[in-house]
Amino acid sequence: MPKIAIFVDVQNIYYTVKEAFGCHFNYRELWRQVSLEGDIVLANAYAIDRNNAQQRNFQETLRNIGFDIKLKPYIQRSDGSAKGDWDVGIAIDVMDAAASASGGVDRVVLLSGDGDFDMLLRRVGQDGKVQTLVYGASALTAQSLIEAAETYRPIEGPLLLR
Repeated sequence: MPKIAIFVDVQNIYYTVKEAFGCHFNYRELWRQVSLEGDIVLANAYAIDRNNAQQRNFQETLRNIGFDIKLKPYIQRSDGSAKGDWDVGIAIDVMDAAASASGGVDRVVLLSGDGDFDMLLRRVGQDGKVQTLVYGASALTAQSLIEAAETYRPIEGPLLLR
């Protein structure tokens, strides 16, 4: 069975699924689907910590499914804008997982629609040793990311909590 690593850009999935479908993403169903295809050896969910009860409950739910939660503090700037971006952290972790492909990960699964990850997926999949798979909300997933992934799966059907 292939060894699989999952990387979830939580903010991106939350907002794109909410905008595209008006509902939430079904992480349990994702886990079920991916686990049918191999052994999930790493599963990271990257989120921003706003330190509220609803988010803590959501994070605990993700932990109970099997995800490790990586948090960055929510930073409110004096001009009213906010900062909280995991792109570099996700990229480093994906590269680390791909680099250990000879003894570890066969497939990288990325949940995001962010086109900034297209170069990352091209790089980790370039030698054919690591398969790349992206899940994203079709209407809000960058075409460059879809093209960079070996496989793209639109978020639909049972992956939506209605």
